Amino acid sequence: MAKKILIVDDEPNIVTALEYLLQKSGYEVLLARDGDAALKQVETHRPDLVLLDVMMSLKSGYEVCERMRERPDWQDIKIIMLSAKGREAEVSKGLSLGADSYVTKPFSNQELLARIGALLGQAEKPRGA
Repeated sequence: MAKKILIVDDEPNIVTALEYLLQKSGYEVLLARDGDAALKQVETHRPDLVLLDVMMSLKSGYEVCERMRERPDWQDIKIIMLSAKGREAEVSKGLSLGADSYVTKPFSNQELLARIGALLGQAEKPRGA
């Protein structure tokens, strides 16, 4: 069964590119355009991993990460924060709130897939990659 990844970003071009990359790599992809929608998707579909943009409307990625980590039943969901803000303070904040990894935009698709695979316990790429 394919692992589910929730993409949370309010930038349509990034969402489209990530959705294509992940589907091509064999993942089931869910989408959310803001923090509130992200929390609803997690509640409804229980993804294995969340790609979470930091700067969004309604709730920031930091807020979503914090809310997710408050729920004991969501502790095993992996979180990779995505941000154009790559200063040490932002990275530290994301990781201290419970993110498993922090990737600065722009990023390499191969690097992102490698981090996803490592967090999901997949030494090799999923089928179809």
